[in-house]
Amino acid sequence: MFDFLESDWFVLGLEIVFLLFIAFDVKRYYETRKREYIVNILLTVGFFFWAVMPFYKSYYEWNDAQKSDYISACEKSEQNATLCGCVSKKIFQEFGHDDLDMNSSDYKEFYVESKKECQDD
Repeated sequence: MFDFLESDWFVLGLEIVFLLFIAFDVKRYYETRKREYIVNILLTVGFFFWAVMPFYKSYYEWNDAQKSDYISACEKSEQNATLCGCVSKKIFQEFGHDDLDMNSSDYKEFYVESKKECQDD
């Protein structure tokens, strides 16, 4: 139901909305010189980092070699490149490379759910 939350377009749209809020508050601050707009700017920047940074976990914590190693290991066990690509994308977004413990129950549960979602698509 909430698959759009994982798309890059949603994140990009969210970033644009935050930038518009910040630009509006900066404009209003220069017009009125009220301190409340500085507070709004700081709160918007703080909320921006709180809301958007989890979406970028895969971009910061996985390098290309680690991603290709994970995908090749998946392809060896599953024998389905399309399914492995879909599941791997979800894994990269949810878990950081340092946080990934393939023996944990959280990972196994997430892997099974992701595999079911990818097979439905």
